[in-house]
Parts: sequence; structure tokens; C-alpha cells
Amino acid sequence: MKDLQGTRLLDALESGSVRVAEPVGDGDWQVHPWIKEGILEVFRTHPVDVVDGDLGPFLDKRDLSVRRFAIEDEVRMVPGGSAVRRGAHVAQGVVLMPPCYVNIGAFVDRGAMIDSHALVGSCAQVGRNVHLAAGAQLGGVLEPVGSRPVIVEDDAWIGALCGVFEGTLVRSGAVLAAGTVLTASTRLYDLVEEREIQPVEGSLEVPPGAVVVPGNRPAGGNFARELGLTLGCALIVKYRDASTDGRVALEEALR
Repeated sequence: MKDLQGTRLLDALESGSVRVAEPVGDGDWQVHPWIKEGILEVFRTHPVDVVDGDLGPFLDKRDLSVRRFAIEDEVRMVPGGSAVRRGAHVAQGVVLMPPCYVNIGAFVDRGAMIDSHALVGSCAQVGRNVHLAAGAQLGGVLEPVGSRPVIVEDDAWIGALCGVFEGTLVRSGAVLAAGTVLTASTRLYDLVEEREIQPVEGSLEVPPGAVVVPGNRPAGGNFARELGLTLGCALIVKYRDASTDGRVALEEALR
């Protein structure tokens, strides 16, 4: 497969036969740097050209057109300005609410909902039945090519205006409350287990079923203490239970 280049690589990414990162068992994920290298090569070798689109024309790298879906794709793309870039996989049963954007190299699995003003950045991986609520942002990670992209595993819920960046891994069933921002340097405190979760190989990992809310911690130094200054952090306040499931069950009714 490593001989795939140019439009053949983009076709394979769209079909889902290759993906930038994939689960390999025991909770591990394998990143395929050669795919990122292939995407970057498309950027390097293709000139900027006029690209047709429903809202276009646009100016982008040649061959990176906006994807169009047929009824047999079983993707529900609601009118209103959404776009899926060439080289992104969108599986059957996905709902795309306007306006949202799915970038090159991304993988969106079956049954996911990408809500209004949500972004699935380049190479981000979105699992089955994930909900990205309005304004949620999954950052793109193309370089360095060996770095892990943002990954959101099956059945996770990413609340409105959340931001997940820098290779953060959100494990299955986790819930991020509205406004939660996670990066490689975010302090994540587990109030249930009474621990601080440290980054693994430079990337933050949210445990399965964790319910995460925005929080604050005191800033260091006398000056900060005198002014009562704080720094942002994230807090695991509980692990998913029946009441949490009831709150997110509305998503199925919206479908």
C-alpha cells in the first residue's frame, strides 16, 4: 500500500481502505507516517488552481476538490455550506450539519454526527457514533509525520465549543462538557481517582467513560496569589453512568 501516491492515495483515504491512524488492539493506535508524507507531497507538487464546488469556485491545490456524495453513500449532508475536502473518509450513517468542515486525511466512522460550525481537522480520527456538538474543533496534525493525530474513539460526546488539539486521545464513551479545551499541555485532574493524568509520549489521554468539565487551578507566585489569578485546567468529575447516558440520548432523537 505504501506505493500509493497522488490521486490514488486520496481515493484510498476516501474509501477508508487506508487511514492515517488505526487501532491495533489493547487500546493502542498505530500512526502511518507514509500517508502523511503522501498528503504533504500532494501539497508540494500540485499548483493552486480553480476548484469547482457548490459554493465555489474556490482556489485550492489541484485535485483537492470538495467531495460530493450520492444517495448510495448513505451520508446525510444537510444544505447550508458544509464541505468535505478530497481525501477525507466519511462513512455510512454520518450526519453533517451546516456549516461544518472535514479536512483532508480525516476519518469519520459510521453513525457520527458533525454538528454546525464543527471542524474535523486534517488527519483527525472520529469513531463510531461520536457526536461533535456545535462549534467543536478537532485540530489537524499533519506534521511531524510520525505524531499522533487527534483521536476520538467510539461513542464519545464532544460538547459545544470544545477544542481538542495536539494529538489528544479521547477514549471511548468519554464526555467533554461544553467549552472544554484539551491540548498536550492541559492539566487534567481526576477528582474520582484523586490523581493528575500525565501526557503519554507528549499527548494527553482522556480515560474511557470520563466526564470532563472545564476547571481552574491557582497560578503560581505571590503576584498571582495577591490578585487571585488562576490557570485553566480540565477536571474529571465522574465516570459515565445512567444519568449521563440520559442527557446525551437526545442525540438519537435528533437524527
